[in-house]
Order: sequence, then structure tokens, then C-alpha cells
Amino acid sequence: MPDKKPGIDSGGHTSIGRDEVRKIDPLDSGVVSGASSQLTKEDEQAVETYTVINGDTLSKIAKRRYGKANMWRLIYEANREKIENPDLIYPGQVLRIPKI
Repeated sequence: MPDKKPGIDSGGHTSIGRDEVRKIDPLDSGVVSGASSQLTKEDEQAVETYTVINGDTLSKIAKRRYGKANMWRLIYEANREKIENPDLIYPGQVLRIPKI
């Protein structure tokens, strides 16, 4: 069996020394994005806005806009800075609705 030397294991969620205890968050995708969250002019033209009304859910909005309730994630991703929990949106919130 070869000698184990301290080093870096790469792949999976994180890169850490072999001798360290691995504490991996099961919800961590391991993907790190360095991209800006700013919309370009082209992006802005591809987005509508919608003001949430009482009784709305992201699924209901997606069903009305896209014809499929399961497309709610598209709306959620476009509004992550406004929506902490996709199950909790509030009347009066103005959401970006990406055009598809």
C-alpha cells in the first residue's frame, strides 16, 4: 500500500488536505460562481415584472405565465436576492419574470 502523504484531494464538494476531517454540507453543490448577478441590457429586455397578489405562489405564477407550474424555479432563480424561501412570497413584491 503506497504511503499517504498530505496533499489535496480534488473533486466532490471541496478540496482539503487528506489528513483533515471532512465536513461536507449535503446541500453544497460544490459549484462556485464568480459571475455577476447584474442584468445586462439584453437580459433586461428578456424579463417582465409581476406584482405578487394575495394567494399567489411561484407555482401559480409559473402556471399562468408559462403554462407549467413546475417552471416556478425559473422565477425563483431570477429573484433569489428578493426571495429567501421559495415557499414564502408576499403581496406587493415585484418579481422579475423571465421571458422564454
